[in-house]
Amino acid sequence: MRTRPQPSSPGTTTPAEMNAVVLDRFGAEDELAIRRIAVPEVGAREVLIRVHVAGVASWDAEERRGHYDGVFGIPSRFPYILGWDAAGTVAAVGPEVTRFEPGDRVYAASTPVPRGGFYAEFGVVDEEHAAPLPPQLTMEQAGVMAWDALTAQSGLELLDLRPGQTLMVFGASGGMGHLAVQLARHRGIRALAVSSGADGVTLSRAQGADAVVDGRTQDVLAAAEAFAPGGIDAALVTAGGPAAERALGALSPAGRIAWPNGVHPAAAVAPAAPILPFDGDRSRAAFDRLNAAVEAGAFTPHVAQRFPMAQVQDAHRALREHYVGKLALLVDTPTRIA
Repeated sequence: MRTRPQPSSPGTTTPAEMNAVVLDRFGAEDELAIRRIAVPEVGAREVLIRVHVAGVASWDAEERRGHYDGVFGIPSRFPYILGWDAAGTVAAVGPEVTRFEPGDRVYAASTPVPRGGFYAEFGVVDEEHAAPLPPQLTMEQAGVMAWDALTAQSGLELLDLRPGQTLMVFGASGGMGHLAVQLARHRGIRALAVSSGADGVTLSRAQGADAVVDGRTQDVLAAAEAFAPGGIDAALVTAGGPAAERALGALSPAGRIAWPNGVHPAAAVAPAAPILPFDGDRSRAAFDRLNAAVEAGAFTPHVAQRFPMAQVQDAHRALREHYVGKLALLVDTPTRIA
């Protein structure tokens, strides 16, 4: 069942068209263009979000190049709108929605196929995959975090470490990794952060990692031996490659490795510890657990750079450069984002 959006507030209606960043074909950054298109219709259990901030992530670039074409079991349709993460205000709700009403501040985790993503002034998502925006976070912070935070949380839940046990987070200064470090601290897990560059080391230290090593320039195995002489209990891998595979040699004989599906390249040689592949859980229950951690003061997403929607090509070029934390696309920038 599809309905036209209901009024967002008395005396106002959702417009029929919106500005959106679209692809008319897969390719390089210059294929991204802003155009007027129709606002998506709202299904019975869906929420229409007026997007203020969207996350810009590494998988967006892969998707832009066509590497996700067909993986959802649905043919890609153009114009194609990227964007998996967002925060904003509810503009309209479907008739069977019970958790939200127009005007609510929310953040969400969506998929661009088949309905279109969040690089647009409006985006639609099932109410199950949206959550109230915790007052501890700004709209900007919440807009970049949903998929990475939920995936990090899912990895920690899969590993099921007890307080005091040890965890190596490989890629600890990246989008998922810097959230995983903070969620591990919230659970009482001792975290060794394998970060990237001096700025990554600084970020991981500020976020409470128990030990930090620069994976680019320092001896990770020596740092791990000093951190946990008997071997590290578990690892969460947020960036693959030869360096990650070498670092996994620091695990104890009984260790385990949480490896999110989609983190590439996959291990070329099977490590001694078992690899547990997993997907991020974006159910209502998972959002509730994440919000409970946020409200307990567990973590703060780090936004490294911000780009107005008109500079979306620059945002995608920045994905090829070194940065820590997350990148934000400011879709609709009110006077004050907070």
